[in-house]
Amino acid sequence: MAMPEFIFAHFKERPDLIGPAKEICNAAWPEFMMHDEIVNEHWWQLYENYPEYQFALLEPGSGHIAAIGNCLPMERRVSPKQLDDGGLDWILREVCEGKPGGGHHHHTGRTLFALQIVSAPAWRGRAVSTKAVEAMIGIGRAHECGSLYAPVRPNRKSLYPLTLMERYVAWKTAEGLPFDPWMRVHARLGAEIVKVCPESMYISGTVAEWENWTGLLFPESGEYIVSGALVPVMVNLSEDFGLYLEPNVWMHHRIG
Repeated sequence: MAMPEFIFAHFKERPDLIGPAKEICNAAWPEFMMHDEIVNEHWWQLYENYPEYQFALLEPGSGHIAAIGNCLPMERRVSPKQLDDGGLDWILREVCEGKPGGGHHHHTGRTLFALQIVSAPAWRGRAVSTKAVEAMIGIGRAHECGSLYAPVRPNRKSLYPLTLMERYVAWKTAEGLPFDPWMRVHARLGAEIVKVCPESMYISGTVAEWENWTGLLFPESGEYIVSGALVPVMVNLSEDFGLYLEPNVWMHHRIG
């Protein structure tokens, strides 16, 4: 089936899409992924303060959402060496906790940061994610950003939770592209791997909360493999604490 020409709509023009977009995104992630405090503290600001950087690709005809993209601008040029180990959480803190208007008047450039791309269930595995990355690059170009950086969450890494991310990102296909399908989408569009960001998401909770989020029991302290997690979850019974530090991988698209 040929890929249709999707209709691009950002949420400044189409605030009516925000609710349906949130539902699709929430359904796409394992429950424990919804409990990163930095994300939960700042995510609303994407729609309130940066709606022109949040978008959907719509099916022609029906107008149904095929994919959603979220990104944020940083009011400065960022070099690959300046990318932080904190990945997604770092982007949200830097942009959302920055002084409003602080860099707007004299900025020396702007950098775009990807936060997530989610395909609607009917479009998974059908290359709509490539179109969404292209749309994000287009947003960067329209807003005069020199680069798009993405803290990519490799979508097959959860099948290899014991492999170090540094080793996983070096795996290649026969044609020399990244082994991971989501990394491969970015690579085919010209993105380069910069480095691993080992603490892209910080998710903590009590043992009872983790048992509730995962449906597992944790009878002793130690590391546990959890469905959907890229690395094991660390559980400490005496401290009543579970911690998941998600590593992602910084990838860099040059825009201008």
